[in-house]
Amino acid sequence: MKVIILCGGLGTRLREETEFRPKPMVDIGGRPILWHIMKLYAHHGFREFICALGYRGSAIKEYFLNYEAMNNDFTICLGAKCNTRLHGFHTEQDFHVTLADTGADALTGDRVRRVERYVDEETFMVTYGDGVADVDIRALAAFHKSHGKLATVTAVRPLSRFGMISVQGEQRVTTFSEKPRLDGWMSAGFFVFNRGVFDYLREDPCTLERDPLERLAREGELMAYRHEGFFYAMDTYREYKHLNDLWDTGKAPWKVWK
Repeated sequence: MKVIILCGGLGTRLREETEFRPKPMVDIGGRPILWHIMKLYAHHGFREFICALGYRGSAIKEYFLNYEAMNNDFTICLGAKCNTRLHGFHTEQDFHVTLADTGADALTGDRVRRVERYVDEETFMVTYGDGVADVDIRALAAFHKSHGKLATVTAVRPLSRFGMISVQGEQRVTTFSEKPRLDGWMSAGFFVFNRGVFDYLREDPCTLERDPLERLAREGELMAYRHEGFFYAMDTYREYKHLNDLWDTGKAPWKVWK
């Protein structure tokens, strides 16, 4: 099953890191967040990726074109008969990565539609290039297959951005909770779709999260896979720092691979 990763956003709220590179190329622990997302899927057996590129997509192309040289020792013979011999081994040996330019200003639905020609199976996955999680991708795929609907979204409980308090009587604080989980559910991405979803993406421009998903929900074709574990999106510099702190201290919940 192929995994489409949306890699085209501007990342304006993370301008410190995205002025000269796309957000999926922002590092966590010395590796792009895109690499971390791929490693999660690969851990569960999904190793065919389609990167829907936009803003500074050439940086992502260059990363993969140079991947072998940058992740192995090598011997190179220069001159007219130039050749390179790699030494070593990395665990991404059988990743298949399609890099597709979907337009600098395209919306999320447009990007998915524009890579349709690379999707050759009935079922495929879509996620964002800026969020990490410890989602059990195999269980997610099995859940999607079990209900028979067109679409599945992974749902997580949102965290409050602020400390929450309860006040009673004469302004007495009875509880204080620093950034608790809130009631309700929010989309974390990590979608599973059947090909019929492409029929919901025909309008141009098209934002996946608006009319297509709203219509799928109205028609009873959208199901939620509830994930109670870790999820974190990197939208701001503070969130970038938090993810790097988790990685640097060996406490990264999304690192499920060895």
